[in-house]
Amino acid sequence: MQGPQVDDIQFKKILNYIESGKNEGATVATGGNRIGDKGYYVEPTLFTDVNDDMKIVKEEIFGPVGVILKFKTEEEAIRRANDTEFGLAAAVFTQNVSKAIRVSNQLEAGTVWINNYNAFDAQFAFGGYKQSGIGRENGEYALELWTEVSKLW
Repeated sequence: MQGPQVDDIQFKKILNYIESGKNEGATVATGGNRIGDKGYYVEPTLFTDVNDDMKIVKEEIFGPVGVILKFKTEEEAIRRANDTEFGLAAAVFTQNVSKAIRVSNQLEAGTVWINNYNAFDAQFAFGGYKQSGIGRENGEYALELWTEVSKLW
């Protein structure tokens, strides 16, 4: 379960993404609704019967919405995962450790989790590739956001 959305703007954006998925022909496997009549709660929502051209596949939603895309080969999965202007995070789920490492090394994402998702540690940098973020948060790399190099002679 995810907590409430940060504000009414984000709440409405997420509900609009859910409506977009339905309108484009995706199937809601679970969720898809507001929770209650107070606050900014959205049911965790999972879509099936999606394709690469749908808005819910192409854009970063930043809410409790996921999609399931079928693939036939590892190469196809990697190509499709990288065929986006975004690259904040990705996850690889497999029992094969060699495959997990091979695939994750080919994904164009700032963070790639293996057999888990959304795990963070303040020691490790977090940030995206492509249009997903500027710079890095956490870890040593985050210091670059708050410092400026200067030379004294």
